Order: sequence, then structure tokens, then C-alpha cells
Amino acid sequence: MARRTDELRRRLNMSNRPKKADEDQLQKRKLKGGTEVEESAYSLARCKLENLLNKSMRIRMTDGRTLVGLFLCTDRDCNVILGSAQEFLKSTDSFSQGEPRVLGLAMIPGHHVVSIEVESESLQTTTHGL
Repeated sequence: MARRTDELRRRLNMSNRPKKADEDQLQKRKLKGGTEVEESAYSLARCKLENLLNKSMRIRMTDGRTLVGLFLCTDRDCNVILGSAQEFLKSTDSFSQGEPRVLGLAMIPGHHVVSIEVESESLQTTTHGL
């Protein structure tokens, strides 16, 4: 009985440990100094999200509303916080059409998000700044 308990404890401890990323998921990324580091798919996704911070986004919701604002934060449940947010009641084709309602700071629950678009002008300023 004690052997079985010890075996179960050992298995539980091993399953709770974080697993190393597979070699095929590791990629090399060049830093500003020219050095290369290996990163997992998780850290690459995080880096992409960090590059979107303070960029203008349009989020379409399940009830037909569209929110436009600056991307400030997200979490693992895909909840999104927009700053300087404006609400459009009908779906818009561009960021400037329609009569907006000013919301300021807005939190959008992840289960209400249908699509997310990033304004191309805000992405271009990022690439030109590097």
C-alpha cells in the first residue's frame, strides 16, 4: 500500500512540473545586439501581443456592436481592455465611419468577441520606428 501511495505521489509531482518545449517549437530570434536566443511558441505569441499594445483596434462583438480603441490589456480568457474606446452600433468598413458613442475605458469579455482587426497605420508606425 505504501509503495502504491509513493508511486502516485511521484507521478503527480512529475505531471505538475512544467514540460520543456519541443525542439520543433523552439525558434531563434535576433535581438538588437545581433545575438540569437531560442524561444518557445508561447514566448513568440507573447511578443506578438506586446507589439500590439497601444495600437488602434476594431473589435466586433456578438450583439453587432463594434468598438474601436487602443489595445491596453488582455488575459488568458481573451478578455480585452480598450482605452479611448468608441462604440459603433452598426458594423463599419473603416475606422472613421459612423456616429460613435464615446466610452473611454472599455472591457470586452472574450466570449463576446467575434473578430479583432488592427488598424494598418498603427502597425506601419511600429515598423518604421525600428
